[in-house]
Amino acid sequence: MGTEQAADRESEGIGVQGEEEIAFGWTPILFPSSRPGQPPVELIRRREARWLEMTSHWEKAMARRYKKVLCRKGIPSSMRARCWPLLCGGQVCLYVTPGFFLKARSMLCCTVGRELCMGFPMSRPTSNPRPHPCRQRGLLQLLKAYTLYRPREGYCQAQGPVAALLLMHMPAEQAFWCLVQISERYLPGYYSPEMEAVLLDGEVFVALLRRVCPKAYKHLQKHGVGPLLYVTEWFLCLYSRTLPFPTVLRIWDAFLSEGVKVLFRVGLVLVRLALGSSEKLRDCTGVVETLEKLRNIPARLLQEDTLMAEVHDMAVSDRDVERECRVQLAKLRKTRPDFGCRLERRLPNAKAIFDAQQLEDAQQPGKGSHPASTFLIPEIVVNPPPPHPKEQRRLERERLKEQRRQEQERRRQEEAAEKQARKKKPPGRKKPDTRGKTFHVGQRPVLSLIPAGREGEDPGPTKRNSAPYLDTYF
Repeated sequence: MGTEQAADRESEGIGVQGEEEIAFGWTPILFPSSRPGQPPVELIRRREARWLEMTSHWEKAMARRYKKVLCRKGIPSSMRARCWPLLCGGQVCLYVTPGFFLKARSMLCCTVGRELCMGFPMSRPTSNPRPHPCRQRGLLQLLKAYTLYRPREGYCQAQGPVAALLLMHMPAEQAFWCLVQISERYLPGYYSPEMEAVLLDGEVFVALLRRVCPKAYKHLQKHGVGPLLYVTEWFLCLYSRTLPFPTVLRIWDAFLSEGVKVLFRVGLVLVRLALGSSEKLRDCTGVVETLEKLRNIPARLLQEDTLMAEVHDMAVSDRDVERECRVQLAKLRKTRPDFGCRLERRLPNAKAIFDAQQLEDAQQPGKGSHPASTFLIPEIVVNPPPPHPKEQRRLERERLKEQRRQEQERRRQEEAAEKQARKKKPPGRKKPDTRGKTFHVGQRPVLSLIPAGREGEDPGPTKRNSAPYLDTYF
């Protein structure tokens, strides 16, 4: 990457690889070749080609093949900037409302700037705790634009890590609309002043924990450890300040595809890993020890493949979450009649968001369909991976076999044509068909000669040598 391109990306707020770590205390984005345990390069390239094909025909993929869009194996690192805006619907918002972000970032909002650095406790100590000025400016512009877009909700400190993670992967304008979709479609009410949705989801989490891991549930109830003491940071920041960075990316891939149930599944897995057995509960004698246990889960259990396998196996579905939300909402409204959280505002997954945006487009006849393939980033072209030598030899054998088959088929057709030509006789003279037909045959009349010596005599009628006759041939 050249110096000018790096400067442009920094001005947009995107993290740039270099000697120093990415801002806000996170470690740099690690590419596939720099981390052990990664899939082979050929497999990664095949996944990239598959995601390129799906994103090039996004409406068809979402309408007919949504199950193939599920990100259970994770999105390739090179494709997240292209896939995340499509999954959350931010790309459609960018097309429908162009120019809003450019106008909003030209206005000032000092409150966000003062609180920016306060909202980032370092997950790992760094030599330079303050963010880079260019990165801080990009994040400031994004959060400032959101406060102007939703002035009633304003700025919430928990939005900082979410916005920063988006800025690491895409330009600031796309990251802004992704933040809008996360705040309004996936987690409505999370960043409002009342934060009623967080309170509701905390009660839902406890109800699900009682069914999934009763031992941990009884321990938390015994010591009075409420869900807001640990669930709030998990859900508000989407685990970006809690788990290792590669694991956070895998969680976001699944969250943007399958919705809020992923957050519940991850939280239930973390509680089960920390407090799921009697041996783990032996040292937890109070609230402080329990919270420390939840914060210090062994790193080997938080690896992306290990953790996500347990997350996807967790028996918590959208229907379970929706049912518990209705039950807990009814209980909260009995004790708090003014509780105004609305469940219908939250959409369960990317397919529901896609359908809602399609319905909005249909209800606005003046606007045409949005171009799903319009991106602010350059188009990505990935050459197909070279086949394995055994696979290449197999393909060569199949190609030669097909050529021989085609040659044999051509020879059979030529021989059949020659045989057909030899069987045909040259056309002869066709004998007329006279059966059952009647012909009238006669002779031309002959004039009788005038006898000599009879001058002046009328010759009379013509005489014929023979009478006409009728012959019929059978």
